[in-house]
Amino acid sequence: MVGNKPLLIGIAGGSGSGKTTFLKALMQHYPKEKLALVSQDNYYIPIHQQLKDENGKTNFDLPVSIDRVHFLQDIERLLSRQSIVKTEYTFNNDSRQAKEIVVEPADIIVTEGLFVFHYDEIRTLLNYKVYIDAEEGTRLKRRIQRDLEERGYPESEILYQWDNHVLPAERSYLEPFKPEADLLVDNTHSFDLGLKELISLIESRTGQQALPK
Repeated sequence: MVGNKPLLIGIAGGSGSGKTTFLKALMQHYPKEKLALVSQDNYYIPIHQQLKDENGKTNFDLPVSIDRVHFLQDIERLLSRQSIVKTEYTFNNDSRQAKEIVVEPADIIVTEGLFVFHYDEIRTLLNYKVYIDAEEGTRLKRRIQRDLEERGYPESEILYQWDNHVLPAERSYLEPFKPEADLLVDNTHSFDLGLKELISLIESRTGQQALPK
């Protein structure tokens, strides 16, 4: 904790960098009552309000695609040790039932997403910033696999988004903050060393020891 406040950790990285896998591994090391997660993915504005590009394609990779006011409010609620309730965002996948997500306050709060460093009002709250990185070719392969399996997108659409939305957004809204990261994790092959370093940081800041794995 920082004083009486929870420790707030921001985790950002480009598409396919492995943020979700890294987060799952991190959360396995702590009881649910000790670590709370707030994901940017659950704060997208409704699909009909999203901006479209010059070809009429919805662009989810813009800062305005997120309800940043609600995103900030929920982080602040958790910092004040209040619980939050959010409906899962299903990315236009009608076959997937959206779940209600209840997040309880904890000594360790992790917020993750493409724009958590870009939004000034969130970045200034962070006690520690983690940047997950990987080689571009590796990231694209992971993106294709995820969007085919989880979102049902055709590969042509995935590649269009990658070239026209994903990479331009990362260069404009994410990569400029890479030098500011407290921890840079290269996840081209493995994030094990970075995970160990983050766990060590959490222990030194909060006194909370990770569960043995």
